[in-house]
Amino acid sequence: MAVNEQRLTRHEQLLLDGIESALNQDRALVRSMRRARKPRSVWLSLSVALLAVASVFLVVTGIRTQDPAVICAFAVLWPLTMLQGFRLLCRWTEVRGGRTVARPPS
Repeated sequence: MAVNEQRLTRHEQLLLDGIESALNQDRALVRSMRRARKPRSVWLSLSVALLAVASVFLVVTGIRTQDPAVICAFAVLWPLTMLQGFRLLCRWTEVRGGRTVARPPS
């Protein structure tokens, strides 16, 4: 807990729990929240896969041809691949409610 944060009173916590319970019972809201979250993870997974394939292609081509342009393209693409891969890994192992939730790839 940060220094400037305050705990909720018992009454405020009960009100918050009631609101959360009511929101969780709204099936349309829960369904739309799930749908809103999925495309991001699908696109992120797809982008990591495509970047990895392109990186492997460029490194193999760069080694075989020793063309400076191909090696520079790999040097630019590889950090982006690592960044997106790290973001995907963080999303799969994000912490929710004080516990780690390991999600399999979608």
